[in-house]
Amino acid sequence: MKLTNPELAFVLGRLLLGLNFLLHGLVRIPKLATFQAGVVKEFAASPLPPILVASFGHVLPFVEAGLGLLLLLGLFTRPALAATMLLIMSLVFGSSLLEKWSLVGDQTVYGLYIFALLLHVQHNRLCLDRVTAAPAA
Repeated sequence: MKLTNPELAFVLGRLLLGLNFLLHGLVRIPKLATFQAGVVKEFAASPLPPILVASFGHVLPFVEAGLGLLLLLGLFTRPALAATMLLIMSLVFGSSLLEKWSLVGDQTVYGLYIFALLLHVQHNRLCLDRVTAAPAA
């Protein structure tokens, strides 16, 4: 299969983002309790309820890994990108509460990257979306 430049760019961009999120989640899962405790400690002075922070810290690595895997496989790509954007928005919210502006900047760059992928999702190739799509009538 010969890919056009936009198709190749999208596939490589999707794979890069997927790998990034998959590994973010996978390296945290084996040390989940430590990661969760660190998040709770970091947000102790924030206005967020500790139970909400603890729950988010517990779920985050699994969500990251799941979204990363979907992006790597190219399965449910558009909804996975939208969910990834919502996740980044939640991280921007938390980082803003902590006034960690350089982190907010980094997360905003992720958001712009995801935005670009969503904008060009029609170029998605080498993906399971194409295998699982219903045949055209």
